[in-house]
Amino acid sequence: MISDPDRTRLRAGALGLGFDVCGFASAADAWPAGARLEAFVAEGLHGTMGWMAETLPRRAHPTGMWPDARSAIVLGLNYGPDRDPLGALKARSTGVISVYAQGDDYHEVIKGRLKTLAGQIVARHGGEVKVFVDTAPLMEKPLAQRAGLGWQGKHTNLVSRELGSWLFLGSILTTLDLEPDAAEVDHCGSCRACLDICPTNAFPAPYRLDARRCISYLTIEHAGPVPEDLRAAMGNRIYGCDDCLAVCPWNKFAAEARESAFHARDALRSPSLADLAALDDAAFRAMFRKSPVKRIGRDRFVRNVLYAIGNSGDPALATAAAALTGDPSDVVRDAAEWALRRLAGSQPSGS
Repeated sequence: MISDPDRTRLRAGALGLGFDVCGFASAADAWPAGARLEAFVAEGLHGTMGWMAETLPRRAHPTGMWPDARSAIVLGLNYGPDRDPLGALKARSTGVISVYAQGDDYHEVIKGRLKTLAGQIVARHGGEVKVFVDTAPLMEKPLAQRAGLGWQGKHTNLVSRELGSWLFLGSILTTLDLEPDAAEVDHCGSCRACLDICPTNAFPAPYRLDARRCISYLTIEHAGPVPEDLRAAMGNRIYGCDDCLAVCPWNKFAAEARESAFHARDALRSPSLADLAALDDAAFRAMFRKSPVKRIGRDRFVRNVLYAIGNSGDPALATAAAALTGDPSDVVRDAAEWALRRLAGSQPSGS
C-alpha cells in the first residue's frame, strides 16, 4: 500500500501538471454501475451506439478491461465557460456548439499530462499503469464519483461541488494499491432543473437518459437523418447540447477554465449558419482543425446546420438551404429540403 505522504506527493504532482482535482479509488471492488449499464443497453436506450453493446463485458467494470488493475487515479480538468451558454440559443441565425468543443480537443490536452503523471508514478513506485481519456471502454463518471470528484446528477453527468458541471475526466489504472478517497454522495436533493429544461424530454426518469432523444447524441453520434419529430426541438444547437449542464445550481461555484486550450475560439462562439452551410469538406476540416467537431465529418455537421436553419425563422437563410438540395450526401439533401419546407411554413421553434 502506498503511504499517505506518497499519496499527497502524487496528488500535488497532478495539480502541478495543471489538473484541477485528483482522487483515488479502488478499481477492483464491486460496484453497481455495470448492472445499470447493462440495463441501459438491454432497453435499447443507447440508440445506434453499437459499440456500447459490443464492449459491454469490458465496460461494465475496470477489471473487465484489465484484470490486474487494483487502483484508479482519477483526474479532472475544468473547462468552465466565460459566459452562460444558454444565452446563445436566442440568436437563431447563428449556431450553438457545445462549450466543450469550442476550444481544442481535450483528448490531446489531457492524454499528454496523464502520460507524464503515469511515468512519474512508475519511476517512483514501480508497478504497471494504463491511461484513459474517454475513448476506451472505461466508465469514468462512476469511477470519478468513487474517487470523490463529484456525483452523477439526475442528468447522469458528473457534478462537482467545487467546479459545477464543467469537468473533463481522465484516469490512470494501476496495479499498485492506493488507499481510496471517500466517495462523493449525491447532492441533487429535490432539484430537477436539468430534467425540466431538456428540449427533447430525453430523461424518462431522474438518473435515466434515453440517448435516442438526447441532442448531444443526435448531433454527434447519430449518423442518419434525425427523426422529424425531434428536429424542431433542436433549435440552433449544431454540435452537442449544454442545457442540462448549464442550468445546474451547483454552477454558482464554477469558474472559467484556466487552461487556455479550452477557451472558446472566436469563430466557434456564435458562427453564422449561412457561412457554415457553405462549408465543403476541405473548409470544414480547416475550420475545425484540432477540434472535437472534426470527428463527425462535414456531412453530419452540415445536416445539423440545416436543421438549425429550418428552425431559425429567417427567410434570408433559404438561399443557403436551397444551395444544398443537390448535395452529394443523402442526409444533407434531406435536411436541406426539410429546412426549406419549415422556413416556408412555420415560425421559429421554442428553445
